[in-house]
Amino acid sequence: MNLLIGIMIPFVGTALGSACVFFLKHEMKPLLQKILLGFASGVMVAASVWSLLIPAMNMSEEMGKLAFIPAAVGLLLGMAFLLLMDRVIPHLHLGSDEPEGAHSSLSKSMMLIFAVTLHNFPEGMAVGVVFAGMLEGSAGITLAGAFALAIGIAIQNFPEGAIISMPLKGTGISRGKAFLYGAASGIVEPLGALLTIWLASYIEPVLPYLLAFAAGAMLYVVVEELIPEASEGEHSNIATVGFAIGFVLMMILDVALG
Repeated sequence: MNLLIGIMIPFVGTALGSACVFFLKHEMKPLLQKILLGFASGVMVAASVWSLLIPAMNMSEEMGKLAFIPAAVGLLLGMAFLLLMDRVIPHLHLGSDEPEGAHSSLSKSMMLIFAVTLHNFPEGMAVGVVFAGMLEGSAGITLAGAFALAIGIAIQNFPEGAIISMPLKGTGISRGKAFLYGAASGIVEPLGALLTIWLASYIEPVLPYLLAFAAGAMLYVVVEELIPEASEGEHSNIATVGFAIGFVLMMILDVALG
């Protein structure tokens, strides 16, 4: 039961954020979007370090001075995987008119959804692999630590859900459909978590690599998407403030609950 609740928490954060479309009349102001994007970046970077990379190296202590290898290899593979997905899956970033990925005749709203879905998947993997490490027992990951990561990602998913559902309403889609599309973008998180837990249960020695893989995938999203979007235009320094708040909050959650 704890496992099921844990992997569903990030999806709930996305769904609640998407529900803002029912309560807000207009799209979020750019200033607020910037601080929320910065906040999401801070949470993801802190989670990558404390919840994923450090446990990956701790699990590899028997390798001595080479304990960094699983973390380094996994991180690079995670980044390479997201780079490939970025090139293959058609998607459109918020505030951009130029779609990326393979050529497609999909609507603008669908490509916006794909853009969010693309970086929700590694977040689901991150939650899944941490719960897999908790179940395995040798990673030094506690149930509270696993829930800390799930809660941290859910917190940053809340503004993400709002950031995707509000522009969808602006394209002419009804509030109900905008909510459903925004929430649906987060369904890949529990699916990614379940897939990762299943893989870890069959290939136990690969767990440190999976931890680092999820970290690399999340860091790719931060560097490729969130930070550039948060730094565009005026008042980009407010995104830095958001980053600091998100980073510190996730660090506190991981250390205090872990």
